[in-house]
Amino acid sequence: MTRQRVGHAGIELTPEHPIDEVADLASHAETAGYDAVFVANHYFNRDPFAALIRIASVTDEIGVGTAGANPYDTHPVTLASRLATLQEASDGRAIFGVGPGDASALNSLGIDRERPLRRVLETLQVARQLWDGERVSHDGTFSTSDAGLEYDVERPPAYVAAQGPHMLRMGAKYGDGLLVNAAHPRDLSWATDRVAEGRAERDDGVDPEVLAYASVSIDENHDEARSLARRPVAFIAAGASPHVLDRHGLDSDRAEQIGQALERGAFHEAFDAVTPAMIDALSVAGSPEDVTERLAAIDDVVDGIVVGSPLGPDLRTAIDLAAEAIEQATQ
Repeated sequence: MTRQRVGHAGIELTPEHPIDEVADLASHAETAGYDAVFVANHYFNRDPFAALIRIASVTDEIGVGTAGANPYDTHPVTLASRLATLQEASDGRAIFGVGPGDASALNSLGIDRERPLRRVLETLQVARQLWDGERVSHDGTFSTSDAGLEYDVERPPAYVAAQGPHMLRMGAKYGDGLLVNAAHPRDLSWATDRVAEGRAERDDGVDPEVLAYASVSIDENHDEARSLARRPVAFIAAGASPHVLDRHGLDSDRAEQIGQALERGAFHEAFDAVTPAMIDALSVAGSPEDVTERLAAIDDVVDGIVVGSPLGPDLRTAIDLAAEAIEQATQ
């Protein structure tokens, strides 16, 4: 069984930009010292696997992974094969980040995110069987009959994207690691307690790596960094559980209104509804000093940090500033 790890510092790149530009940023991130690069998976952006293959071709050592690829808009067997192709193309650097997907985006496609925990678990189990060269028949939240890959692949590590208690426990019990969708030490401390519960049920000797997958916006201009954070925070707030909102005293009615605006495609309305308190609780945003202080508190709780979009007003500068902040925060 693979023991591959993401490492202490990862970064998310979003293919809202041309693929060649994303690949160039990934190469820059490798030079800056990141251990892994994840590519976001949203239907309204460019194809994440096309971007990841391009990234693999211009990098040498950095891990390349999906940022919560979901088994709803793509059949899980097809998803497993695409990961296997990435594993081959990257010479064994692929990382399978798998999660239930963004509810508002899936709703836009008319997809009901039914039984998400079971869907992710079954996807993980079937993918591993396929990667191990087995023929698979499955009848659960999805069906497949005598499926198999017609090529050999080394099994890539699987990191479960999680936020709620059940997904966290499941990811800790079955995954090689977890991508915890949280940016505040209070949420991450609560999450690691759930991870410990799932880890206690393992009997295979694997100690899953726990990574904070946090939206980060960093710039020398504090206000510009925080303003840019409104966009990802809108999506995070819309999908946040009542427990998370209550933990930070956030307005659940406002979060619901933001979600409704996103589903209508009224993005500016949604972004304008994000409050400063939401930015504080659901992202890491501000000057390098602000971000370093928050990342140091996060590092006390988890094994590593993935800095997620928007990164900052200038992406190259943000990549460098975030790398420096992680280095200082973890000393």
